[in-house]
Amino acid sequence: MFETWIKACAVALAIVGAGTALAAEEFIVVQSTTSTQNSGLLDHILPAFEAESGIEVRVVAVGTGQAIKNATNGDGDVLLVHAKAAEEKFVAEGWGVQRFDVMYNDFVLVGPAADQAGIKGGADVVAAMTVIAKAQAPFASRGDDSGTHKAELRHWTSAGVDVAAASGGWYRETGSGMGATLNLAAGMGAYALTDRATWIAFANKGDLEIMVEGDTRLFNQYGVILVNPEKHPGVKAIAGQRFIDWLIGPEGQAAIASYTLDGQQLFFPNAR
Repeated sequence: MFETWIKACAVALAIVGAGTALAAEEFIVVQSTTSTQNSGLLDHILPAFEAESGIEVRVVAVGTGQAIKNATNGDGDVLLVHAKAAEEKFVAEGWGVQRFDVMYNDFVLVGPAADQAGIKGGADVVAAMTVIAKAQAPFASRGDDSGTHKAELRHWTSAGVDVAAASGGWYRETGSGMGATLNLAAGMGAYALTDRATWIAFANKGDLEIMVEGDTRLFNQYGVILVNPEKHPGVKAIAGQRFIDWLIGPEGQAAIASYTLDGQQLFFPNAR
């Protein structure tokens, strides 16, 4: 009788232990950008969500283009990126359920203090990039189909500059994240386009300075999307939507607004 009771207790404890382990292992995968990770934003806001929900958030931080490809392949539950046209295409093609605005900041054009192209203080990014191309001044590009790279290419197109023809010359593509690209720019005295959050958080600025800012075309919107479980049944739709609801709700928006470095706010919440 005693042995039977011991066995029953052991089974009960095993069931409780398994349930606790499963609860502890509940997580979602968020495909996001290097800017949200490298700026420190996610490290700032995610602990609050995880503490409230019990859901761990595992982040894959890559360029926006790669993040969208990963989500299209079902390698994630939530997409948090910054290339609105590509995000809307992702939803229109059925890979995502619905897109929500989350926050914004802006891009800035940085360059060496010597300012070979003479663009410092300008507020017209296309005019500045036109001058850079004419001067054949060194320019470091991410070249990785990220949200920043997509924005940069739009400005070159507006300037009528064929950067593909200049590749390997004055135009250098790193195929890397924003930090590595800024490192290259600092090392070779090159211009570069960067999101402001990464710029503020970046330590190795060397003699790089902001050259152009304030152009409305430098606006940088971020969006969040649940990967469509009808396309990929493995998507954790309930947990993923809970994260989205938190992110665009009062608590998530306040957490985003509260993140500052050196007294500067890096992202501005604007969920509707």
